[in-house]
Amino acid sequence: MVRVKICGITNEGDARTSIALGASALGFNTWPGSKRYLDLANAGAWIAELPPFVTRVALLVNATMEEAERVARLPFIDALQLHGDEDAAYCAAVARFGRPLIKALRLRSAADLAGLERFATRHFLIDAHVEGQFGGTGVAADLALAKEFSARYPDATLILAGGLRPENVAAAVREVRPFGVDVSSGVEAEAGRKDAALVRAFVEAAWSAQSPVRSHPSRSED
Repeated sequence: MVRVKICGITNEGDARTSIALGASALGFNTWPGSKRYLDLANAGAWIAELPPFVTRVALLVNATMEEAERVARLPFIDALQLHGDEDAAYCAAVARFGRPLIKALRLRSAADLAGLERFATRHFLIDAHVEGQFGGTGVAADLALAKEFSARYPDATLILAGGLRPENVAAAVREVRPFGVDVSSGVEAEAGRKDAALVRAFVEAAWSAQSPVRSHPSRSED
């Protein structure tokens, strides 16, 4: 069954509601330029108390290496998601911190799919490309490019993001057959505040498509 990641979590209530409704991963945005920014230093106590079966992902955007290492060392963070313009050398350096690594790809064309084996991870999130934005835009990703990614990299983990909503996620899952789907603005009452009814509808719609399970960015991987 396809995994669901609810991203842009800013408070404990939304985190626990999302888990109760079926989310298997939560995303916390550490980029100060985001409307969904979360200060992990202040939120760490409640994040640490979330159920152990949910993957807690810290999203970084062009962070300094020192900041990336600081976040990677937090005991309540299970994985890192790099959602900026990080190159292969940067990803390789961050991978040495020992956390599973998800590299976001804001795809514009098939040329952006070249050479991904250099990024020191097999876990990739495909998002829409919006100039000057780093996700959470509500703009749909190019599903044809997502399918091409799967054809080129059959052993990679594909997490599909970009413009997903309860009304379109099932069709996207059936077409692309990703390991997981990622949603932020598509289940919000307002930026940074999730709507429980939309979260429920999204999870149920994603599950209804019954995508085959692929590889998983588990906490034990390096």
